[in-house]
Amino acid sequence: MPEDSTSKTAMRMAPDATREERAAFGKEARRRSPRSGHAAYQPSSGRPDPLAILEEQSASRVPELVPIRYSRMTESPFRFYRGAAAIMASDLADSPDSGIRAQLCGDAHMLNFRLLASPERDLMFDINDFDETLPGPWEWDVKRLSASLVIAGRANGFDDAERADIVTSTVRSYREAMRRFAGMGNLDVWYAKIDAERLQALTVDLLHKRGQKQLGRALAKARTRDSLQVFDKLSEMVEGRPRIAADPPLLVPIGDLLPDVERSALERQFQGLVERYSRTLPSDRRALLADYKLADVARKVVGVGSVGTRCWIFLLLGQDGRDPLFLQAKEADTSVLAAHVGASQYSHQGERVVSGQRLMQAASDIFLGWERVEGIDGKQRDFYVRQLRDWKGVAIAERMWPTAMQAFGELCGLTLARAHARSGDRVAIAAYLGKGDSFDRALAAFAEAYADQNERDHQALVDAVSAGRLPAEDLPTT
Repeated sequence: MPEDSTSKTAMRMAPDATREERAAFGKEARRRSPRSGHAAYQPSSGRPDPLAILEEQSASRVPELVPIRYSRMTESPFRFYRGAAAIMASDLADSPDSGIRAQLCGDAHMLNFRLLASPERDLMFDINDFDETLPGPWEWDVKRLSASLVIAGRANGFDDAERADIVTSTVRSYREAMRRFAGMGNLDVWYAKIDAERLQALTVDLLHKRGQKQLGRALAKARTRDSLQVFDKLSEMVEGRPRIAADPPLLVPIGDLLPDVERSALERQFQGLVERYSRTLPSDRRALLADYKLADVARKVVGVGSVGTRCWIFLLLGQDGRDPLFLQAKEADTSVLAAHVGASQYSHQGERVVSGQRLMQAASDIFLGWERVEGIDGKQRDFYVRQLRDWKGVAIAERMWPTAMQAFGELCGLTLARAHARSGDRVAIAAYLGKGDSFDRALAAFAEAYADQNERDHQALVDAVSAGRLPAEDLPTT
């Protein structure tokens, strides 16, 4: 971070500070870091080579999967951005911030906001991806969200004014929500959520009839995306027993990856992983998980930025062959934020992910937990575990028209404010933001400037792949 950021970070309020003192701290932060100052983005003279950052990440990943990651990131500036959280974290480390901290998602681009199921079987709108979560400057999440909207808007052919409206509306939604949360009690903030009913109410004035119909279909579709649906999609019967169907290289059953001796050893390790990870669950969920038996395991390629990290899906069966549970164990490495905001308080990276997710989400997956595993190569790796699919609905940015993306951005802004309000000083953040639109307009300018940088970085990757510096593999998109 720049020198003034270090000094800001060192300024702390007393734990028993009054509401008035916290508000004064937030207003004073405007002097140290003016809200209008967030508009600027200029790459530093010593900016690291973005491709070197990607290569450094790839060094610890599964070698045969790395070309898939580069292939997906070359497809478009938006897909590149989804895989470039580490690059943006490095850039944001040189940006101004208020000195006020919150738990960050760390990768708060627009497609990491989606429909999810709560344990009570309510459909919720919330943040989904916490691989990079750490405490840090709350502005970083808002900037990553804002830039993603501009990049998606450019891909859709939106003009400058339309993109500016989308970003300013999103940031205004964050700012106004934070002001509301600042006036609420701790429990009221903790219980705040956006369920399906509130989601429809919030968008009734933002979406016309066509948009409301699409939202209704998306809600209905999300409710069908569960373990039974994925069982029908990803499994097949082999000698009378359900097995995960191969779709190489994106989905490879363990039986196709290793010879018999190594496979048996890895199967025992996975059985142990499921048993040991259950200790991180509450006792009632341990009892539920104990009623399932492991039937098959496969390696799965997921996302864009995560491609190459080790990700396994487990097929477990309950009462019979039509009572499936799919779990996903995903490798958790050090957050891309850590080099810039400090190491996690958790030595186990899976616990870091789970703790951040539980803190920021209104309701989390009932099977969310973590475990450390020693691979057949003798290396220990941290994983977090959750259900593979549980009523998930993902927005399709390419199908959004300007008013739809604006409505979606406002929902994301509200959701992000609620997540930050649970961990950060919501009174100080609200006081810093104030009633005016200075921060809103600043982030619209920042997002455009950073979208330009993202396009340059994307082109650098395309050129590197074309020149043979980095490998890429043609595969179906996800």
